[in-house]
Amino acid sequence: MNLRNLRGLLFILAGFSMLSSCSMLGGGGNANQSSTTGWAYNDPEMGGFEVIAEHEQATGPGLVLIEGGTFTMGRVEQDVMFDWNNTPRRVTVSSFYMDETEVRNVDYREYLHWLKRTYVDYPEVHRKALPDTLVWRTPLGYNEPYVKYYFRYPSYNEYPVVGVSWEQANDYCAWRTDRVNEIIMISEGILNYDPNQLNENNFNTEAYLAGQYEGIVNQNLPSMDPNQEERRVSMEDGLLLPRYRLPTEAEWEYAALALIGNTFEERVYERRVYPWDGHYLRNAELKHRGKFMANLSRGRGDLMGVAGNLNDNASVTAPVTTYWPNDNGLYCMAGNVNEWVADVYRDMSFEDIDDFNPYRGNVFMDLERNEDGSLVEKDSLGRLKYVEMSADRMSGRYNYTKSDYRNFEDGDKRSSIKGNDDSDWTGNDVPGSMYSQDMKANDFNTLINDNSRVFKGGSWRDKPYWLSPGSRRYLDQSSSRDDLGFRCAMIRVGSPGGY
Repeated sequence: MNLRNLRGLLFILAGFSMLSSCSMLGGGGNANQSSTTGWAYNDPEMGGFEVIAEHEQATGPGLVLIEGGTFTMGRVEQDVMFDWNNTPRRVTVSSFYMDETEVRNVDYREYLHWLKRTYVDYPEVHRKALPDTLVWRTPLGYNEPYVKYYFRYPSYNEYPVVGVSWEQANDYCAWRTDRVNEIIMISEGILNYDPNQLNENNFNTEAYLAGQYEGIVNQNLPSMDPNQEERRVSMEDGLLLPRYRLPTEAEWEYAALALIGNTFEERVYERRVYPWDGHYLRNAELKHRGKFMANLSRGRGDLMGVAGNLNDNASVTAPVTTYWPNDNGLYCMAGNVNEWVADVYRDMSFEDIDDFNPYRGNVFMDLERNEDGSLVEKDSLGRLKYVEMSADRMSGRYNYTKSDYRNFEDGDKRSSIKGNDDSDWTGNDVPGSMYSQDMKANDFNTLINDNSRVFKGGSWRDKPYWLSPGSRRYLDQSSSRDDLGFRCAMIRVGSPGGY
């Protein structure tokens, strides 16, 4: 039964709920009645306050539920690079969803196709989203065929997309959110297909919820409000899915380790070096004994083994389901391609991150509003406009002394204690010190900044060291590589699941 039919049934049975709850003011456990006011839910005669029965979140296309828990995040094996940038610490990650596989070439081409046919008047949007196929070129190697064929040729449909920057990956996640929610609305009979969406007239989840997108309406939901017959879908309906996004570093590492497979009554009986048991790279099962568990470089100049007995059967990348999934059901969480995560890179993150859902990269963006408080009109691409949270709205909020916390407590005194107005949290000016150098000046240079993003997992060109989930590297968010891709994640709302 879809949501619209269910609501119709609730409407018909509203009167019966009143008859079955004669002791209105006596409390009780009636799900159709407020336990605090005694007024009935979903009853037009009582104002029509609608409450949807609690239900589990649907699993979005391509996703796998990862049940959360506590684990030791960071590198506990030998740090042969001596970076000491991921000291182990105990953290807890809430349940979330993650893509079963890396995003494929065919997935990304679907995205580009939609951009090209929708933003007819803004061709730069399509151009900006194109992966950089020139990442395959090397000064002393003949990789030109990959430049031309890897992304486009059908033989590579199931291979992971590469040459995509962190910024492009985030844009893809936002697009995917809207397409998934749009097909949900169509499947529920609320909207009809609209293949002729152009420019700003395209389905955007936030714009729809804000009343700034109409679409081709088939039938809106029946309203319990006595002053209207029907209404649009709202977030309270639990129909639309949360947004797709890049996983945090903690989520990615937790999902890769898949400790659910070697835990007994809350005891982890073997700390994993890789996303599978053991400290070796070959499959130990009798049926597949000796085969490599991941796509990696065995040694200098040996990327796939000897003809007739290829060790990982991949010269560069491999199809995203080529190897065995880990105990979470996720493929290629080690090797094949590295993967972007959401976090800003800091080498000392372990000293200041939260114990619950650790993440560095918090920037609070507020919806832009008119003077009367209403939302400004969506932009030319059909998206709501955001601005960094203003100082007046942050006033009096202990956890929003400033909106950009990417560099909070990272060892830089200037960024740690100075606000957006060049004063500290008490409003006093901060005198110059050895920590308050201007990064624009020539006396301070670093590759680590607020645009440096973490990537993890190892790739087809990496040695086994980088296949450990605890290892981490970084790259500027606008850069891309031939061994770097991504996968999407989504929050799990409500119960952790698994029971």
